[in-house]
This record gives sequence, structure tokens and C-alpha cells, in this order.
Amino acid sequence: MYLSCGDALFDLFGEKEGDDVAAIDLAGRVGGSPLNVALGIARLGHPTGFFTKISSDVFGRRLARFMDQEKIDRRYSIPTERHTTLAIVSLDETGTAVYDFYIEGTADRSIETSELPRTLDDVVGIHLASYATVTEPTASALSALAKRESAKKFISYDPNIRLSIEPDVEVWRAKVAQLVAQSTLVKASEEDLELLYPGRSIEDVQADWLALGPELVVITLGGKGAKAASRSGLRAFEESQRITVVDTVGAGDTFQAGLIVWLMENHRLSRTGLAECSETDLHAMLSFAMKAAAVTCSRQGADLPRRADLGLSPL
Repeated sequence: MYLSCGDALFDLFGEKEGDDVAAIDLAGRVGGSPLNVALGIARLGHPTGFFTKISSDVFGRRLARFMDQEKIDRRYSIPTERHTTLAIVSLDETGTAVYDFYIEGTADRSIETSELPRTLDDVVGIHLASYATVTEPTASALSALAKRESAKKFISYDPNIRLSIEPDVEVWRAKVAQLVAQSTLVKASEEDLELLYPGRSIEDVQADWLALGPELVVITLGGKGAKAASRSGLRAFEESQRITVVDTVGAGDTFQAGLIVWLMENHRLSRTGLAECSETDLHAMLSFAMKAAAVTCSRQGADLPRRADLGLSPL
């Protein structure tokens, strides 16, 4: 099982404004960066689980039913009376998602270190991402989990910067450095790097992160493609597919899930396996992840692809 940890929420999409200014229609969909990654792995046929706190409110009950329906194992998740995090999503003129969060004191931000699972014997890898890694007490709990398991498990990490939740960039920089050092695979976006390290080149940041310890650092470039750099000195770039974009919600998470699934199916899900990847392997991995992300971009919300959507045979 690949265990994803942290953010679990509902994205609420504002519909077009009507004549009645006293009314607003919202279309909701399950979201949260690490939950999307779990969904992506599950839909591509691999065992996955999720560790978070799940509310007893109407949104939390839907989250639980959704995980069960999508075969996301929630044995490690913790029930709570706290409310579910909500994200109001609007789109700018390019179709890029813009978020407003309702997050104070919510379920996924309330995990204590004492509530971490004691053992993870059935887990092969752990994924950490986004605001859960910087907002307390969940941030300290997930950092402790990564530190405890990094020598035994494959750790993937995506900063997925959300300044609307934690506006202090220095907090993000400190947490990013800490978690990069504990990770096997790091994936970030070009936008993340611009927020964290304005003016620095992608290649310089990749080199700095690799020096901290991960085997591979992948940077996505939106519609331009993605770049990978390995600890062994290999580099690869793949261009994005040309598609009609509905919106980009969940695209980066789909890409992340694609990386993990490619590593699983090519027997590379380990520090040694990543270290032994060839340049050809890196190109194939990036291409697979971008193909998966392109499917999500062609749909509204984080509606991630299944194997058939990618022309893959059942496992």
C-alpha cells in the first residue's frame, strides 16, 4: 500500500453569476492534494491508503464514502468532530485555478504527533504534500512520521505552496528544506520555485535539493513540460501534450500519482531503484505522468484518470 497523508477537503466551484445577487450556486468535488494523489494511484489499480482526520460533518461523511467507493483504504484515518476544510475555487482568464480556503481549526489540520500510526508494516511508500506540511499541529506530526520512516520507506513530497493558507514564505522554506532532506522523490511546480526562491533557476534549485538527500527532483512547467534531475547526474526534459484545457485542478497531483505508479510498475519504487534509472527511464516516467495529467486537465475538477483512460490493460 502507498500511504498518502494530510489534506482532505471539498473544492466548491462557483457557478456563473445569475440575476439574483443574493444567491450563489456551488458545485462541490472532493479535493486535497495528497488525497488526489491517493485517488490517482487507486484509479490506476494499485493499493493505496490515506492518513488524515475525517470529520463527522456532511462533507466528512461524503469524504469517507468517496474513499470507500474509490478503494482508498482509510484504516489509518482518524474520526473527529472538527469541520471539513473547504476551498472555494474560481478560474482566472487562463483557466488556472484560484483558491479561497475555509480552514481554521478544521479536521485535516488537527493531527497530533501522538496520533501517528505506531506501525506501517503494510506500507511501501508515504506521500506528503501541501498545506498539511506547514500548518500546525499536523505539520509537526507529518514531519515526525517522515523522519521516523525515511530510512525504511519510499518518501515522496510535493510542496504545493499555498500562500493563501500560510502567507509566510520563510515558514514554507524551512519546512521544504526539512522534508526534501527526508524524501526519496521530490516533485514541485515552477510556480512553487518562483514563490520559494524568486529569480533562481530551476537547475540550481534541483541541484540544491539533490544535495540534501533525495534521489530525484522533478519540476513541472505547466503547459511547457517537466524537468527531472537525478542524484546520479542525469537530466531529462519532456514537453507537455497539446490539449484543450478545461481547468488545471488536480493536474499536479495526477502528475505525482503518475510518477509513483510508473515507478511501481517498473520496479523502481526504492532509493536503489531510482538510483539505477537511466535517462531513457526518466523520459518514460515523465511522459507517462504528463499523459495522465493531460486527462485531468481535460475535465472539470480533480477527476483523475483510470487505466482505460491511458490505454493501459487491467493489472
